Amino acid sequence: QVQPVESGGGLVQAGGSLRLSCAASGRTISGFAMGWYRQAPGKEREFVASINWIGSSTRYANSVKGRFTISRDNSKNTGYLRMNNLKPEDTAIYYCNIAVGVAVYWGRGTQVTVSA
Repeated sequence: QVQPVESGGGLVQAGGSLRLSCAASGRTISGFAMGWYRQAPGKEREFVASINWIGSSTRYANSVKGRFTISRDNSKNTGYLRMNNLKPEDTAIYYCNIAVGVAVYWGRGTQVTVSA
């Protein structure tokens, strides 16, 4: 099993930046894709970004393209989500997931709040 743990969330003003981390324990993540999702109050969880196992391929939701950057450091068993030019509509709980074959492991999330 893999246990992702998110960190780095917080309160930031619009236009600010945050870097989220997803540290995985249990086994190495170097062979597996990682993703970030978010869920705002009253809304469904939505895709934010994903990265393949080696970091050579990334995908982004249109709403964050050009502002967010996903990356990973397999030597540290950790993934990252750099968020720039944050907007109030980015306010949500951000979740990391790791796909190990057909199994997908989720963290408990980290809160990001962007004030106007």
